[in-house]
Amino acid sequence: MRIVFMGSPDFSVPALRALAAEHEVVAVYAQPPRPANRGQKETPCPVHQAALELGIPVRTPSRVRKDVAEHEAFAALDADVAVVAAYGLILPRPMLDAPRRGCLNIHASLLPRWRGAAPIHAAVLAGDAESGITIMRMEEGLDTGPMLLKEAMPLHPRITTPELHDALSAMGARMILRALAENPPEVPQPEEGATYAAKLTKADGELHWAEPAAALERRVRAMTPWPGAYFQAGGETIRVHDAIAEAGSGTPGRLLAPDLVACGEGALRLRRLQRPGRAAMEAGALLRGYSLPERL
Repeated sequence: MRIVFMGSPDFSVPALRALAAEHEVVAVYAQPPRPANRGQKETPCPVHQAALELGIPVRTPSRVRKDVAEHEAFAALDADVAVVAAYGLILPRPMLDAPRRGCLNIHASLLPRWRGAAPIHAAVLAGDAESGITIMRMEEGLDTGPMLLKEAMPLHPRITTPELHDALSAMGARMILRALAENPPEVPQPEEGATYAAKLTKADGELHWAEPAAALERRVRAMTPWPGAYFQAGGETIRVHDAIAEAGSGTPGRLLAPDLVACGEGALRLRRLQRPGRAAMEAGALLRGYSLPERL
C-alpha cells in the first residue's frame, strides 16, 4: 500500500519501522524540529529522525487545519491510507477524506476509555487493571471514530508509564499491520464508559499530602519521567522518582520517619529522590546528608 505516516514521539517509531518494512511509506508528517538539550539546538523529533534513516521524505508543517495548500499537497500523495500515531496536530476533514481508506489512528487505550492526549499516564494514574491499543478510523471528533481492532493487556500493580508506553508502542506496531492486512469491519464506539485524558502540565506532577498514599504512589509512577512527580521542601523542589504506599497515620505532610510522609490515608515511603541540579539517588543516601523539614 501507499501509506502516509503521521507521528512524532518515540511511541510512534516502531509503527513507522514496521510499516516501512512491508509497505511503501511515501511521506512522513512530524512535528517541526524544536530546541532541545542544554544548547537548545533545533532537534528533529524521534519520528523525523527515524524517517531520515529510512530514506522517507519528511514534512513538518506547524499547522494544517486551515492551510488549503497543505490539504492539496497531502491529497497529491495519492495514498491508500494514512496512519496516525501521536502526531500532535488535529486533521481537518479534507485530509481525513483524502486517502482511499481514510486515516487510521493507533490509540494507546481501550476506547472509549481515555480519549485524548495522555491515555498512558491516565491509565497508570487511575490504577486501571488493563490497558491496550485501539485501531480506529479517524473522524472530526476527538478519538470518537469507529474501531477496527482492539487488544487488551493486564497491568500489574506497580506498572510505570515508561513500562506501559513501551509495551503499547510494540503492540500498536503489530496491530496496525494486522488492520491493514485484514481490513476488519468497523464497530462504532459506545458512549458509555467514555473518559478523557487531558494534555499534561507541570502542575500534574505535584504531590498533595492530603491525598491517599496509594493515589500518590500512582502519581509518581504515572508522571515519571515527565512531567515528574515532586514536592516542595525548604524552598527546593524535590523530585520523586520512586515511592511506595505503606501503612501509617499522622497529619498529612508530617514526617513519620526520615523518608516516610504521612498522607490523607496511609503514608508514602520515598525511595528515590532528586534535589535541584543534582543526580537522582536512593532516598537513604540523599537523606544522610540532607534532612527534610518535619512538616512538608
